[in-house]
Amino acid sequence: MSDDFEAVLAAVGPRLREMRRRRGATLTALSETTGIPISVLSRLESGQRKPGLELLLPLARAYQIPVEELIGAPTELDPRVYPQPFTRNGMTVVPLSRTPGGLQAFKHILPAGLTDGREPDPRSHEGYHWLYVLRGRLRVVLGDNDFILTEGEVAEFDTHLPHWFGNADEHSVEFLSILGPQGERVHIKASYRPDETRPH
Repeated sequence: MSDDFEAVLAAVGPRLREMRRRRGATLTALSETTGIPISVLSRLESGQRKPGLELLLPLARAYQIPVEELIGAPTELDPRVYPQPFTRNGMTVVPLSRTPGGLQAFKHILPAGLTDGREPDPRSHEGYHWLYVLRGRLRVVLGDNDFILTEGEVAEFDTHLPHWFGNADEHSVEFLSILGPQGERVHIKASYRPDETRPH
């Protein structure tokens, strides 16, 4: 067995431990999800157990990523994006782009009742933001304005203006956002739609 292959296998355990900790999962929870005993998972993460497909496949399913990413196989030639969701202040964020700098795309999921009893806490930062509501009703506080975006509605603004997003009601909300550097706006081509209110 080559030294390179041994090095790849040796790196799997620490990678699995870091991935689990980043997602806030315990060995117990991961064991319940995958069916792999806790003791085996622990030995795998510490490098005392060699990773085989019988272990890597259920782990890849649990983390919703390809097996290649678990073992650190090169992905430079693969153009697909494998999102790794993370949670921030109760909101799930799914990165949809992986190129550093430039425009960054995300999907946000606000669970039902997330903002119950919480007051808006607007923040500002560098950049320019574009929003599109996929499902539900999104409350947006933007400077002195407080309004609601519904499905299919779009908003864009300079992020120096203090802003905050939340559920407009007790239901969950899903929206897309594109965040760009200061001065870089999203250019949208809109198709012509006749005014239905005008007489024919």
